[in-house]
Amino acid sequence: MSISRAIPSLARYASTSAGGSHKVVVIGAGAGGLAAANQVYNLLKSQGKTLNDGDIAIVDSNPYHDYQPGWTVTGAGLAPKTDFRRPLQSLIPSHIAQIKAKASGFEPGTNQVVLDDGSKVGYEYLIVAPGLQINWDKIKGLSNAIAEPSKSNVSTIYSYDTADKTFDLIQNFKGQGEAIFTQPFGVIKCAGAPQKVAYMADSYWKSTNNKYSTSFITGMPTMFAQPDYAKALNAIREEKGISGTFNTNLVEVRPDTKTAVFEVLAGEDKGKKIEKEFGLLHVVPPMGPLDAIKNSPLADAVGWVDVDQGSLQHKKYENIFSLGDASSLPTSKTAAAITAQTPVLAHNLTSLMNTGKVGSAVYDGYTSCPLFTGRGELLLAEFKYGLERKETFGSFVNQSKPNRAFYHLTKDILPRAYFSYMLKGEWYGTRGIFPPNFVPS
Repeated sequence: MSISRAIPSLARYASTSAGGSHKVVVIGAGAGGLAAANQVYNLLKSQGKTLNDGDIAIVDSNPYHDYQPGWTVTGAGLAPKTDFRRPLQSLIPSHIAQIKAKASGFEPGTNQVVLDDGSKVGYEYLIVAPGLQINWDKIKGLSNAIAEPSKSNVSTIYSYDTADKTFDLIQNFKGQGEAIFTQPFGVIKCAGAPQKVAYMADSYWKSTNNKYSTSFITGMPTMFAQPDYAKALNAIREEKGISGTFNTNLVEVRPDTKTAVFEVLAGEDKGKKIEKEFGLLHVVPPMGPLDAIKNSPLADAVGWVDVDQGSLQHKKYENIFSLGDASSLPTSKTAAAITAQTPVLAHNLTSLMNTGKVGSAVYDGYTSCPLFTGRGELLLAEFKYGLERKETFGSFVNQSKPNRAFYHLTKDILPRAYFSYMLKGEWYGTRGIFPPNFVPS
């Protein structure tokens, strides 16, 4: 290797160690963190700004990056989970430093992040995108049941380790007992995923000329938050013969007796416990903000990063921004939402860096949930703040009805676009590869 090529590599290697300071520090190398880091860098370069290697740094200790929407595809038996995983280092360009640690605390008064080894890293600007926390232990017995799915008949698509085991259970299920699919009350990643698994399992069983007793039990009051799609999905569920129970939360799993315990959350039976035997149980665990965020000055009353819902700028600390699952943005937590949030954040942050004034870009709450309703069919739900529909293809097709084209778009095209464009900061929501033209501040 020549000296000229070695210097940037050594600079990057040095910048991955704890301590020091950077112009922009990004917490988390998930979909939001990588997209934001790259889009901010690309935008500054396009504006003719001089950036040194390591001016932007990402804090994340994970060895891998997963395209998590792909876990539904794996759970349905349509692709191996390895198709949706990449070594994290392969996704971070050489000009962006990786600090291989976790953020354990925040000191916004001194512009520092506390790392899990006790060291600190300084920043001029901070982007907080570490995702959310899966609270496995909030359902009694779940962790033990998930650890041995082949014995317990319990699994979930909400982890890399168990996504493929979910299809193993579906494939090997012979109808001994009821197949139960659950959704917890509260905020989760991709709120449509719990019912997607039920539909895809039902579709697989029918393809093998079997029809099993199947139920969808959710802590939520309806099938979906947006009322038009909720009505359509409820009709689809009923047409498939999947029973539905609402306002009912899974609170305990007893794998030895194949028993699931539920608690009624509303109505005259509120607080009542219901025990149901199962032959197969797909569980979506409860989720919430990470403890490091919840216990920090950045958090709102619930524990999310407290940002303005339009600008994505922190309500108290002007040099801090957030997007994705960790943010307080009142919209569904999906990768599609991040594609719409990232250009807004990049514009507003770079404007602040260049002029001292936050930019004029406004996020309208756009999010999307592609709902697999069977093999070869998908309902594409798209909406914004106020649960108002904001559909990309609504002028051409009825997006409340499942569509084969949307199925292949989600299964085959979007994963490629995710790795080839989105994570590189080259995808701009429904605009695709064409960046928005925000009015300069």
